[in-house]
Amino acid sequence: MGALHRNRRTFAWKCFGVAAADMTRSLRPSTLTLAGLVKHLALVEDHYFTHQLLGQPYPEVWAPIEENGNWDFESAVRDSPQSLHAVWSAAVQRSEAATDRVLAEQGLDQRVVISGGHEPFSLRRILVDMIEEYARHTGHADLIRESIDGLVGEDAP
Repeated sequence: MGALHRNRRTFAWKCFGVAAADMTRSLRPSTLTLAGLVKHLALVEDHYFTHQLLGQPYPEVWAPIEENGNWDFESAVRDSPQSLHAVWSAAVQRSEAATDRVLAEQGLDQRVVISGGHEPFSLRRILVDMIEEYARHTGHADLIRESIDGLVGEDAP
């Protein structure tokens, strides 16, 4: 869990604390933005932990989701930095609560309730996948943030 916590902290450090216009800035030719990365990882948190691990419906915040595979990235440019921070923080809190619950009841080998037609995988696999997901997207955020104000580094202060 420590590696995932560190990755989440570093991601937040890279993505938050900039002006709204900077949240929607991209480095051409890419269309990735800090806003899109935040919304995407909030959705990924709820997908893995709330939906797949616990078998619960997606929280209401995701009700407007579209079938477009890039909806989370693209729609985020219309969201305020404050709302993005709130959505991401709430998703992380739900994920941490789900993890704590499953660890207390079943442990790391607890299988997901909803596997999307694949072989059911474990909480252990979710945690490893989330570390990878955050590491990849923190790298993206790092490049964008450096172009905004020169912020570099690997560990949040």
